Amino acid sequence: MLWLAACSSLPSASGPPLAGGRESLQAFLLSGRFSLRFEGRSYVGHLDWRHDGDGDELLLSSPFGQSVAEIVSDASGARLIGSDGSSRTAATADELLQSVLACPLPLSKLLGWLQGGDPNATAITLDALGRPLHLRHEDWRIDYEYDSADPRALPGRLFVERESGFSLRLRIDAWQALPTPESAP
Repeated sequence: MLWLAACSSLPSASGPPLAGGRESLQAFLLSGRFSLRFEGRSYVGHLDWRHDGDGDELLLSSPFGQSVAEIVSDASGARLIGSDGSSRTAATADELLQSVLACPLPLSKLLGWLQGGDPNATAITLDALGRPLHLRHEDWRIDYEYDSADPRALPGRLFVERESGFSLRLRIDAWQALPTPESAP
């Protein structure tokens, strides 16, 4: 929970780009708002995501800040802790989301989509500054919007849609790079 307190003072997505830009972003804190629609159901809320190597910690909150669920995953598996204290586990965060929410959001691909560098993309369109604007991967379509004119800027908005009717809108309020083991003193 300590890292969540740090999220409240993160630089805004419209602030200066992180050193190295999208491609070098390996460890980060991301804070944002989301809207998700799938099979006639809609969810809105807040997301705090800490990604560091093979580990991820996601805190999903209601629009009013009440914790809804925490997902922690690493190479050994994934665990979801609900607001009622219940706990569920799975081999991966993708499997966990599918079993708990019946939601096909592949968190394992979301990192690559945020960076705009999915090696399995079937098509990618770049903007005039060389940043990802549209990406296609299988039946997924990802669209990007930026808050800065810097060519290395990270996206401020991500729109993810699947032909099956799944839709995710992510407004990234803040990015913060974390030191990686190579960059630590």
